[in-house]
Amino acid sequence: MSNTFRKEEKLKSEKLIGTLFTEGASISVFPLRLFYLKSHFPGDIKYKTAVSVSKRNIKNAVDRNQVKRLLRESYRLNKSHFFNNSEGQYTLMILYLGKDIPDFNLINSKLKLLFGKFSAIIAKGKE
Repeated sequence: MSNTFRKEEKLKSEKLIGTLFTEGASISVFPLRLFYLKSHFPGDIKYKTAVSVSKRNIKNAVDRNQVKRLLRESYRLNKSHFFNNSEGQYTLMILYLGKDIPDFNLINSKLKLLFGKFSAIIAKGKE
């Protein structure tokens, strides 16, 4: 798995996002929460991922966009380390729950912890 975040890997379907929130499970490492759901996609894509930052917590759109860019970059850099040996296809949504603007090092370290928890859950087979 390369260190890219291609268009095919981005979660855009409103129907799939709705299903993710109603039927999916979640894990948290503050200030991040990961919603996940085992899915099936055409092709060889293993994960469809989206990121979100609440307007309630971060009012300024410029700041929300900055946090989303940090989340996407951290995901792009770390996905190959955690998801290379995984089985199945998953829909993922990464939410930022904090009220202040983080730096990249905080996001990166918390996302690694979150992906570690997710990998352990997948390995155990507790979807």
